[in-house]
Amino acid sequence: MKTKILFALDIGTRSVVGLVGEQTGGAMRLLATERREHHTRAMLDGQIHDVPEVANVIAAIKSSLEKTCGPLTKVAVAAAGRALCTIKTAAEIEVCGLLTADDERSLELAAIQAAQHKLATSKAVADPTQYYCVGYSIVSFSLDRTYLKTLVGQKGKTACIEVIATFLPRQVIDSMQSALHDAGLEMAALTLEPIAAINVLIPPTMRHLNLVLVDVGAGTSDVAITRGGAVIGYGMVPCAGDEITEAISQKYLLDFNVAEKIKRLLSSKQKKLSFADVLGMEHKVATNEIIKAVSPNVAELAQAIAGQIMQLNQTTPQAVLLVGGGSLTPLLPEALAQALDIPSARVAIRKPDSAEGLENIPACLQTPDAVTPLGILKLAGSRTLNFVNVTLNGQPLHLFNLGNLTVADALLAGGIDIRNLHGKPGLGMTLKINGKTKFIAGTMGNPGRLELNGAAAAFDLPLAEGDTLVAQRGEDGTNPAVTVKDVLDLPPELQLTINGSNHVIAPVVTINDQPATASSPLADRDQLNWHFPSCLAELLAALGFVAAPQKYIYHINGTDRNYKVSPPITINGLPAAADAPIAANDQIIIHDCPDPTLAELLGLAEQAGDHISLLFNNSACTVPVRRYSLTVNGQPATPGDTAPNHADITFSCIEQPAPMISDVLLAAEFNPRTVPAASKVEILLNGRPAEYTAIVKNGDSLEVLITKYNDCHSK
Repeated sequence: MKTKILFALDIGTRSVVGLVGEQTGGAMRLLATERREHHTRAMLDGQIHDVPEVANVIAAIKSSLEKTCGPLTKVAVAAAGRALCTIKTAAEIEVCGLLTADDERSLELAAIQAAQHKLATSKAVADPTQYYCVGYSIVSFSLDRTYLKTLVGQKGKTACIEVIATFLPRQVIDSMQSALHDAGLEMAALTLEPIAAINVLIPPTMRHLNLVLVDVGAGTSDVAITRGGAVIGYGMVPCAGDEITEAISQKYLLDFNVAEKIKRLLSSKQKKLSFADVLGMEHKVATNEIIKAVSPNVAELAQAIAGQIMQLNQTTPQAVLLVGGGSLTPLLPEALAQALDIPSARVAIRKPDSAEGLENIPACLQTPDAVTPLGILKLAGSRTLNFVNVTLNGQPLHLFNLGNLTVADALLAGGIDIRNLHGKPGLGMTLKINGKTKFIAGTMGNPGRLELNGAAAAFDLPLAEGDTLVAQRGEDGTNPAVTVKDVLDLPPELQLTINGSNHVIAPVVTINDQPATASSPLADRDQLNWHFPSCLAELLAALGFVAAPQKYIYHINGTDRNYKVSPPITINGLPAAADAPIAANDQIIIHDCPDPTLAELLGLAEQAGDHISLLFNNSACTVPVRRYSLTVNGQPATPGDTAPNHADITFSCIEQPAPMISDVLLAAEFNPRTVPAASKVEILLNGRPAEYTAIVKNGDSLEVLITKYNDCHSK
C-alpha cells in the first residue's frame, strides 16, 4: 500500500509544534515530533509580529525533524481565528446517474465559491479581496430534500450541500507564508485551528450532541460548536492564557517569561513558588495566593469565552471540552461552568489519549496543547484546502485550490478589481441651457492588458501551477471640457455708435447667474442662459451705460421738494423710449438733462377742466376757467418757463367764475379799438343777439358783426 510522509506545524503564540507522520491508507502513524518556544513575544493574539524570529524557530524545528525523517519541503498549517469571518452557504447540482466522490468534492468546492461570492457582495467586511478562505465544515448533505451522511453511491434528481466557510484577513496568512518561505517551506495545506482540534476530539459520531470545543491558547481562544450531527459555527475570543500571564507579571513585577513559568507551575503540586522580580528581589509565595490573585482575570476570560459560545449557540450547550495550553489555567473550567450556568462536571480539559485515524501518539503529545497539532497533521492527509502557485504582475501569488481556478480567481486574490481592467468612461456633463437639459458624454475608456503566459487571456481561462499572469489597468476616458461657444450657436455681433463711440454688441451670457463670455468653461450641472439685447434698455445695461437722472431741489410754497429728470435718448435722431428696438449701425445719443419747465415740475399739463372751447367768428377759441399764479425767485413766470435748480417758486390756482362773452373777446384777443368809428357792433350768441355779460358754455358759437353807419343808412 502506498505511503505518504506529511509534515504539520502548529504555529502558536507561545510555541511552535512540528509533527511528521506517515499516512498509509486512512491511518496516520506518528514518526517524529519537535516543540520549540519563541525566544521573544514574536506573536500576539495569533498574529505573527516578528516574521524573522518565527521563521528561525520554524527552521530549527524543520532541521531537527529532517535528521529523522529526511528532507521536508511542504507543510500543513492552521491559523488562529483572529478577525474571523464565517459564512454559511449552500450549493446544489442536478444529478445524472450515481453520485461519485468527485461529485461530492465538486459540490463542496461550489459551496466554497458561493461563500466567497457571498462575502464579496455582502458588507460583512470592508474589503473582501483582503480575505482568504482558510477552512470549511460540512453542515449537511441532502438528496431531493432527504438528509444523508454522504452522497457517494446515491441517485436522485437534486443534490445539495450546506457548509460553514471561514475567512481570515490576508495579513494573517501572508505573514505565515512569509515565515514559512524564509524557513525554506511551502504551505501545502491550510485549515483553521478549531477545525483541526474538533477533528481529533469530536468525531462525526459525537456531533449529534450540542458540544463546544474551546482551544485556549496563549493569544486566542478558538471556539467550535457541534449540534444535530454537524459543526454549526466557529468563533474566536482575542484573549487567552497571556492575559493570566500579564496579570501575574503586573501583580509581582515580573519579566513576562518569568511570569509564564510561574503560571505553568500553578497547576503543579508545589505549595510555594520562588521567583525574582525585575528589581532583583526574591519572593516565595504560596501557590494558592497567586491563584487567588489572578482569579478575577480568570473569571473575565471565562466570561469572554462564554459570551462567544452563547452568541454562536444561542442556548446553553450540553458540555464544553477545553484544549490548548491555556486550558490548564487554574479555576478556568469552574469559572466557565459558572459563566454558562452548567454543572462544573460538564466542563472538562481533554487530552488526545487516543484519536481516530492517528496511531503511535507519544506520551509527550498526550497533553491538551497537542490536540490542535495532531488535528493539523490528520487534516493534512485529507481533502483540505491546498495551493496553486502563480505569478501575477511579477509577484508570487498563492491561491487556495478550490478546483477549476480561473484567471478571474487570481485577479480577485491579488486585489485587482476586474472592473478596473477596462478603463472607465469619462463622466458625462449635464447642463441646463435656457431651461432645457443637455447631456454631453465623456470619452470611452481604453481596454487594459490581460495576458496568461504571454498570450491574451480571458477571465474564465483555467489556471495551472506556475502560470504567469500580467494584468495592466486600462486608461480611463476623459471628462468633457467644453466652453460656452461649444454648446451655443450665438448670433453675430452688432456694431453701432453711442455718443459717437463705436461699440460691438455681443449676446448676453450668464453661467449660474454670473456674467460669462463665449470662452468661459462649463462644469457639470451648470445653468447656462443667454439672450441678445433686444431693446435700448437691455443694450445700455449690457454695455454698462447708466443714464442717471439729474437731481433738482426746489423751494415751492415754503416747502423743499426733490425732482429728477432723465436724460433724453435718441436713436438716429428720433426720441427713443427704453423699450425701443435696436438694429445694426444705429446711432444712439444720450443727451444732457434739460432743466424742467414749471408745468413739468408742478404737473400743470393742460386738462379738459381748465378751459371751455367754442367758435368765435367761425374760428376755434378756448377760454380759461382756471388761472395759475407763478413766480420764480420773486419774478412772475408762466408754466412754459424753465425752473432752474434751487429756485424759490410760488404757485397758486384761481378758479374763474362762469365765463362771459367779454372773457371770450379777451381770449380771442378782440381789440374794441380796432372797430372803426361810426360803426355798429352787434353780438350774436348761437345766432341770437346777446350782451357782453351773457354767460357762454362749451360748444357755443359767438359772432361779432361790425357795420358802418353809412352802410346802414344806404340800406
